[in-house]
Amino acid sequence: MNPQNFVVMGRPRLAEISEFPKMDFADYERRLTSLQGVLQLIQQAYLGTPERAILVLEGWDTAGKGGIVRRLGWALDPRSFKVHPIAAPDEHERAQHYLQRFWRRLPEKGQIVAFDRSWYGRVLVERVEGLAAKKEWRRAYREINEFERMLIDSGIRLVKLFLHITPDEQMRRFRDRLTDPVKRWKLSYEDFRNRARWADYETAIEDMMAETSTDLAPWHLIPANNKPYGRVAAFRILVDRLGQDVSLEPRQIDPALLSEAKRALSLSTADIERASRPAKRKVKVKGNGPES
Repeated sequence: MNPQNFVVMGRPRLAEISEFPKMDFADYERRLTSLQGVLQLIQQAYLGTPERAILVLEGWDTAGKGGIVRRLGWALDPRSFKVHPIAAPDEHERAQHYLQRFWRRLPEKGQIVAFDRSWYGRVLVERVEGLAAKKEWRRAYREINEFERMLIDSGIRLVKLFLHITPDEQMRRFRDRLTDPVKRWKLSYEDFRNRARWADYETAIEDMMAETSTDLAPWHLIPANNKPYGRVAAFRILVDRLGQDVSLEPRQIDPALLSEAKRALSLSTADIERASRPAKRKVKVKGNGPES
């Protein structure tokens, strides 16, 4: 599972995607656990450094964005991992430039931030539903590319994922949500309204990727009919992008801390020497990252 294979180059044709790989559940659990462990190390490596990252999650309704967010939340410390679920702008936000509300949610140093839907609403739902004039959403491609370039130039790692499912799979998931009382809250009238405009959204998505999948901030298109495969692919891409050239070697203990620990814990000289030795385990994520 090479992350580079998911990168969008040129204009995709969503209707022509026919390969939707599946993954055995036991294999999925093994791979996911391994990748979650690496992401924990990456998060720890970011702490106390200028490193910070943004995950942009887009996709069809029911494609699995929430499932990925939950499994990130199970793995990462919430003190430096933030999730922003993006809904329609409120009255105050509508009076501002559409990117303004995202500036306020950018990660601080050491943080990883996930946007469950994002600034791409301007060229997706706002375009399709007529909430933005044609000149506004067409101009937004340039504005978004410039915005993302500024983020990257400031040192933010940016990962953009789009989860793609087929219309038949979406209908199956609608039915599953409707008949399962625990999942019923996820289904709304708007989900069916959006489905009725599938062709319009498909065109908007293809235009979005053609215009905004850049060398600096490429889109990763994940065929996600099979939820286990989609989740592992997403985590694999995240490990690759967020961990590139990041040393995951455990940090050395501060000498002042060691000195105080020796006094408070009555440690022997031998204990201090063992604690001061360089860690034997060294893990680096480069290029394609660890195999999983």
